[in-house]
Amino acid sequence: MATCVRFVLPMPSFFSAFSGFFRPFSKAIRRPWHPLVLLLVLALWLTTLGNLPLWRSLWALTDSHGLRTGLGLLGMGVIVFTATTVLLSLLVWPLWRKPVGVVLLMVAAANSYFMAAYGVVIDPSMMANTVQTDVREVRDLLSGSMGLVLLLGVVLPGVWWWRQPVQQWPAMRLLGRQLGLALLALVLMMVVIWASFQDLASTMRNHKSLRYMVNPFNTVYASGRLLVGQTTQARMSLQPIGEDAAVVSSGAAGAPPLIVLVVGETVRAANFGLAGYARDTTPQLRQLQTSGELTYFSNVRSCGTNTQVSVPCMFSHLGREAQAKNDIPYENLLDVLQRAGMQVLWLDNQSGCKGVCDRVPNFSTLTLKDPKLCPDGECFDEIMLRVLPERLAELEKTRPAGKAQVGTVVVLHQMGNHGPAYYKRTPADMKLYQPECRTNVLQDCPAQDIVNAYDNAVHYTDHFLGQTVRWLKTQPRPTAMLYVSDHGESLGEKGLYLHGMPYMMAPQEQTHVPMALWMSKSLQTQRGWDGACLQKQSIQALSHDHYFHSVLSLAQVKTRWQKTELDFLAACKRPAA
Repeated sequence: MATCVRFVLPMPSFFSAFSGFFRPFSKAIRRPWHPLVLLLVLALWLTTLGNLPLWRSLWALTDSHGLRTGLGLLGMGVIVFTATTVLLSLLVWPLWRKPVGVVLLMVAAANSYFMAAYGVVIDPSMMANTVQTDVREVRDLLSGSMGLVLLLGVVLPGVWWWRQPVQQWPAMRLLGRQLGLALLALVLMMVVIWASFQDLASTMRNHKSLRYMVNPFNTVYASGRLLVGQTTQARMSLQPIGEDAAVVSSGAAGAPPLIVLVVGETVRAANFGLAGYARDTTPQLRQLQTSGELTYFSNVRSCGTNTQVSVPCMFSHLGREAQAKNDIPYENLLDVLQRAGMQVLWLDNQSGCKGVCDRVPNFSTLTLKDPKLCPDGECFDEIMLRVLPERLAELEKTRPAGKAQVGTVVVLHQMGNHGPAYYKRTPADMKLYQPECRTNVLQDCPAQDIVNAYDNAVHYTDHFLGQTVRWLKTQPRPTAMLYVSDHGESLGEKGLYLHGMPYMMAPQEQTHVPMALWMSKSLQTQRGWDGACLQKQSIQALSHDHYFHSVLSLAQVKTRWQKTELDFLAACKRPAA
């Protein structure tokens, strides 16, 4: 009888452990991990695979990949590894070791995906924007490639991490060893920083975005800043402004005005027809401009690079720089208009007003059902014009009996060009430019297809604004429309997509925005303004800082909080009676 001889080779525990990575539903290892070794494994994963966009960006900084470049990358790798080790040594303890590890894997994978796919970075404003994201925006970001990243970066390593048995140590002994590891890692990090300080400081000074790309420190820092800011504001009472606000007369009698403020979404001036773009994406606005009814302001900068920052800043009296440093909750433009006696209404076809409309009547289109304007559960912007008359009628009912009407201000918050699914923002019969990118994974589309989808959405905004003006012309009182986008958008320039870059390093595609003002003849006559005067102001350097003060001027509301130097209509204003 033949004898079968079987040789059994012992597998080292390290390889045995990682074999469990590929067999997540079987017993992964026989011998428990030393807690500090397992902590270092997680630190190594986060440093390497969890920071791939960082290493790719550092590698791309130079065309010469010699010894010095390699040493620089190695030094940066050691710094990130030791810093991560310090963080984990202070953060990961037995009672919450497993869930914290999975959360860190999830943070690193999600951050890496968005940084690699869209060129964004994770800073406090981006974190605030993420917190404010609604279901529709989340759905637009989901994709097969994102699912694959989460599978490889979270699910598989997360299951492996969760199943690893760990040696049980006395609490005080583990505390001493883990803090000792943190101290050792800190010392090593300081030594490497000292040795490479000149190159490191130069790189970080010239490429500031890198500091927001280090996982998971970008999220820890951004979340901390956001939490501190929100906690500080929550402890303080809302500060009133414009307590002296009142509507003043220009000296010409007339009916109270109706002013529509359209807050655009993600439209950049570079693709706006009136701004000199090669394509005439704004034919209806151009017709109004040609007839002398509309003024386009060509040199306007946004207050931020995302909605969460820009919208509150637009309606604030503070201005961009002061708003960025401010922790005090103030009332805003809408509060001042309402206090002056004007009726105020906010209609939202977006993810909310970011706190701006909290104290005025407001309505969201999120629950509306319309087979034509809301075909897939998301409404096109024209839905706001459909419900506007009804909402104005309801608003009029709330006016106290005997109180004179002094004017109405309506804010229409667009869905506009909200990305990355630009193709969803345009009705099927208005897709002028073809072929268009029909996926939210923009890097999978040819550059021109992305531009086509984006331009179609700009063209639809032009249609929406044209419809708004046509409706205003039917109203039996003086009317006006002021349109301005909240921020711009990157469409692949310099490898960037979407928006949200820190303002100090944001490209002009994300900060140069279109603004246009239309006024009825009756309003121009009432105010004594003419197109020639407004045209002189249209080429001035303006920003969202001018919005608060100029809207007060448009509504003829007087308050000591208004600054004449930030009112782009001041030069055309006739002295009040």
